[in-house]
Amino acid sequence: MNIALLGPLSAEIAEVSIVPNAGKPRQLLALLAMNANQVLPVPTLMEEIWGTEMPRSALTTLQTYILQLRRLVGSALGDDRSRAPKDILVTRHGGYLLQVPRSGVDAYEYERLAAAGRRAFDRGEFAAASAAYDEALALWRGPALVDVRIGPVLEVELARLEESRLGVLERRIEADLRLGRYDELLPELTALIGRHPLHENLHAQCMTALYRSGRQWRALEVYQGLRGRLVEELGLEPSARVRALHQAILTADPALDGAAAHRRPVPDLYAA
Repeated sequence: MNIALLGPLSAEIAEVSIVPNAGKPRQLLALLAMNANQVLPVPTLMEEIWGTEMPRSALTTLQTYILQLRRLVGSALGDDRSRAPKDILVTRHGGYLLQVPRSGVDAYEYERLAAAGRRAFDRGEFAAASAAYDEALALWRGPALVDVRIGPVLEVELARLEESRLGVLERRIEADLRLGRYDELLPELTALIGRHPLHENLHAQCMTALYRSGRQWRALEVYQGLRGRLVEELGLEPSARVRALHQAILTADPALDGAAAHRRPVPDLYAA
């Protein structure tokens, strides 16, 4: 069974789709897949589908949706007698679970690769870290569950995933900075700070890459643009860390030197 959540919803058994066309059963499958191999209590499933305005028939309707999903699973299984639909969409006391190999769910594979990237980075293996992070990010095909109606439970799950995606992207860029890939990073970082105009760490990474590419003046412009937006929109100055990076660029602090960064880790004060 292969399930893709990091983009449009896809779920297949033996290359046969089990994704329903109707909105609420589709939403139910997405939530079960997002929490594969975990029992989801019936109240949680009903909250996702109906929120606080549950109809009197909510429980009966939920059971109907489960039955519809099992029929789709059964059709995909075909003549395979080694498994039954109830072995995959399992009833447990007080709830249901979707029992599938974790390796068949792209969100779990993404998290595995992200964890491998973090371990490699912590060991100082920046090329391996960058490669693992790249592989994790390549699993995304657009916004997660972009074609599924989202209720309050999935909303929390998707916010967590999107925050994780941005964090993995930042860590991959950090690994690439440690590898001296400054010129390669600049187009990507320029686009990212345009999409995230108040994100201090992305701006710090862009400033570092610009400085190490010999564009000190442009790095200072990026800082001034960030500071202006923070002051105007939030009434805040940049963080102490970003101000320290700005000062280091102004004074050409040797700690920012790209060649030195290859020989030893960038000091935490300036690390992007």
